[in-house]
Amino acid sequence: MFSFIFLKFSKYKKVFKKYREIKFNKSNLYEWMNLTKKERFDLSKKESNSYLKKRKSLLEEIRKEYKSISKNDQKSL
Repeated sequence: MFSFIFLKFSKYKKVFKKYREIKFNKSNLYEWMNLTKKERFDLSKKESNSYLKKRKSLLEEIRKEYKSISKNDQKSL
């Protein structure tokens, strides 16, 4: 009975561990290194995807602003 409960608990523990969010920086280097190779890979992949999304959104904003500025310049001529 005890082993059954233990196995159930360990299963849930693994599930909770997967959702851990850690950003890589100088202050949490040791915490980052305590993760498994797969966890580090997954986290770095998530971070790179989020960076890519932010970059795309910023580029879109810059393009819109540039278009509006260029339209205003053409109207003033």
